Amino acid sequence: LGSMQTSGSKLCSCPSFKLREVASMYFTMIAVFLVILVVALQGSGPRRSDFPYKVPLDPQGLLELSWNVSYPEQAVNFQLLIRNLQFGLLFGMSDRGEFENADLAVLWSDGTNSYFGDAWSDAEGQLHMDSQQDYQLLGARRAPEGLYLLFRRAFSTCDPKDYLIEDGTVHLIYGILEKPVHSLQAINLSAIHGGLQRVQLLKPNITIPELPSDMKTMEIRAPDVVIPSQETTYWCYMVELPQGFPKHHIIMYEPVITAGNEALVHHMEVFQCAAEFDSFPPYNGPCDSKMKPDRLNYCKHVLAAWAMGAQAFYYPEEAGVAFGGPGSSRYLRLEVHYHNPLVFKGRHDSSGIRLYYTATLRRHDAGIMELGLVYTPVMAIPPGEDAFALTGYCTDKCTQLALPAAGIRIFASQLHTHLAGRKVVTVLSREGRERQVVNSDGHYSPHFQEIRMLKEVVAVFPGDELITTCTYNTQNRSQATVGGFSILEEMCVNYVHYYPQTQLELCKSAVDPGYLRRYFNLVNRFNDEEVCMCPQVSVPQQFDSVPWNAFNRDVLKSLYGFAPISMHCNKSSAVRFPVRTASLPRLPNKTPSCR
Repeated sequence: LGSMQTSGSKLCSCPSFKLREVASMYFTMIAVFLVILVVALQGSGPRRSDFPYKVPLDPQGLLELSWNVSYPEQAVNFQLLIRNLQFGLLFGMSDRGEFENADLAVLWSDGTNSYFGDAWSDAEGQLHMDSQQDYQLLGARRAPEGLYLLFRRAFSTCDPKDYLIEDGTVHLIYGILEKPVHSLQAINLSAIHGGLQRVQLLKPNITIPELPSDMKTMEIRAPDVVIPSQETTYWCYMVELPQGFPKHHIIMYEPVITAGNEALVHHMEVFQCAAEFDSFPPYNGPCDSKMKPDRLNYCKHVLAAWAMGAQAFYYPEEAGVAFGGPGSSRYLRLEVHYHNPLVFKGRHDSSGIRLYYTATLRRHDAGIMELGLVYTPVMAIPPGEDAFALTGYCTDKCTQLALPAAGIRIFASQLHTHLAGRKVVTVLSREGRERQVVNSDGHYSPHFQEIRMLKEVVAVFPGDELITTCTYNTQNRSQATVGGFSILEEMCVNYVHYYPQTQLELCKSAVDPGYLRRYFNLVNRFNDEEVCMCPQVSVPQQFDSVPWNAFNRDVLKSLYGFAPISMHCNKSSAVRFPVRTASLPRLPNKTPSCR
């Protein structure tokens, strides 16, 4: 059934009787259609291959979302499995997972009839019928495991009340109706059982490379973990490779989730330990435990990363990640994040990541390069900011010195900030002009970080610039947030995965510290409260004493936008390439057009 288009404004701003009447007829038609479908389509559920991406929406696994992406039609096809349907549900999207200002598909029942329609919520959380029905109901199917609801949404609808589906993170929200309701407007969003799930809806359409015949597998799994009865747990487990394990290439990896725990295993990572240590102690326990050996903190080199909703990760046929052999540590650390909001007790888990590797080395070793900002307190975000942007540069001078003449190819990316991060984007600039977006996430969440394959491989040549901008929200903070390693400090990083591997491991920047001292001097000239310029006072302490009026905020923004930068162009040995301080203009912002 296609969606029914209606003219006129939204119901809340232009309460037209005709619109209400037409919409009422539409919902009644949906009710009849839905009943007919459920009766007519009894049988087994849809084929799994039709909807390759899957994620549980709720911790109990009562709602399971599957989907596929049609790039030619610029639309997402959804399949929602409802295992225990009561009187309806809400499913939709919002900026950060709120039920206010949300774009929703609603299925509800008054006890006699069932209805389906496109709705939106206002800033107070009140539901409204959408005059432009863009969630298209495709069908419903009853199966032994529950009711399958099939519907579709275009990426962009040009409806101001609809969510624009873009690359990057999407905050999906759901709500379960446990009692009948007589109308859409009678649904009280604040009283329903609901939650959110983060996914990347627009998966790249990538051709899976042919895998070699000598491929082997290795499962990195923590054995029989009893998931702690608390909302959040990070579990660490050490693995040792066999003595004399030769160099191999990892060419693929995928998650291995214990059956029944799909809604609890939030994300997982496998880290390789530092090669300068001959051995690492065994460990199997919480990552924040006082019993965890300190040496495990030197296991930071990412080999594999998975987050809920992600599928198997394939490396390009030209490259693989090297592990084993001379100069490579035999020790790996598995880290599993359990999200247990219902505080289940006694749940056992042996989830992990399965590595696919080969002794037949591919043409190139894949490498990882850090882009963005140096971890330094000279980069700071004032308190009370809604959207404060900081930019880190990998300059043309650094790529000119460090990259081979044929360039490198970026095929995947993992964005990273701490708790205040809201948006991250990296762009490729050539000869002062933006040429390509490497990776962008306009709804970034620090609670959902995964290595994402890029839709297109990005070629970077000597003399190119890679510019990474992070946007932060500090509205709930009373003091400045400085750059650093603490979770309450901030980072702005893009770990790009590329080939062929080079000596360049870190290409980041920060504002020249001398210009920050000029900023503090300026604050002292125009404010009654003085920032101490004494050598013994740290930069974070100086930021804490700044009175954050509009003038001081604007001057800091200008400083970060136009002051010279200190460039860190580092080899894996931490030795820097000889790159001096540079000054860079910002590239103009682009706004997406509505097709």
